[in-house]
Amino acid sequence: MKLISFWHNGTRHAGVLRADEVVPVGAINAKRDTTYPDDVLALIQAEVKSLPVDGVAGIPVGDITPALPYDVPPKIWCIGLNYLSHAEDINAVQPEEPGSFMKPASCLFPPGGDIVLPPHEVSDDVDAEGELGVVIGRKCRFVPAEHVKDVIYGYTVTLDLTALDVLRKNPRYLTRSKSIDTFFSFGPVIVTADEIADVDSLEVITEHNGGICSRDFVNHMRTRPYELVRFHSDFFTLYPGDLISTGCPKGARIKPGDVVGGRIEGVGHITARVMQGQRTVLY
Repeated sequence: MKLISFWHNGTRHAGVLRADEVVPVGAINAKRDTTYPDDVLALIQAEVKSLPVDGVAGIPVGDITPALPYDVPPKIWCIGLNYLSHAEDINAVQPEEPGSFMKPASCLFPPGGDIVLPPHEVSDDVDAEGELGVVIGRKCRFVPAEHVKDVIYGYTVTLDLTALDVLRKNPRYLTRSKSIDTFFSFGPVIVTADEIADVDSLEVITEHNGGICSRDFVNHMRTRPYELVRFHSDFFTLYPGDLISTGCPKGARIKPGDVVGGRIEGVGHITARVMQGQRTVLY
């Protein structure tokens, strides 16, 4: 099942992507006399992994506006330098254990939306990375390796941005360099885990202005998705809807006017436009 959150006629809904149309959860409930929640995060929390869409009318994809699957993930964890090629690209040493860091929900922007670059005096060297995102489906801690599949709800595509000049000043500034407004997005689709036969065979692609900036396979990651889930569950409780963005082979240096995106066949495609932001006081 491919879940999506979307806007239609001024209202936000959850639905199932089916070919070139979206079947709203509300339409399923009306047709089947069911009470599924009209909210992607609530569906994940309820462990709903299939919905009875047969015979239910859909809305053409062209008539909807995709939204973030949900606005405030319980946790957003990202993995730095998980591909050797990325470490080499920014002249960094690849860590032996997952180089994980958190991002706040305040840096989220909707798929298909705008990346607003910070004023030049804040950062003038930003890259964007298309990545595979793992979506947790159950509250869990200390997950044995053989049970990791049981706690993964599905997968999505993420866009993770970095202010590289901020990071170059000091590696301790990693979280700051990653947390600027509009420096993360995911979706628009979350694919349930049963649709991905072999996660390690997925190819992760970062697109830049109509071309391919980088591409590599999950099986070339230093720490692969299942082990990332097991490893992090040793340190803290994972909750339904938590995201682990697993890393990129190489990021695209972006500037105003660019279009950047991430693509993973069988999982989805995310894009964003790049614009220059201004220093505006907000209270």
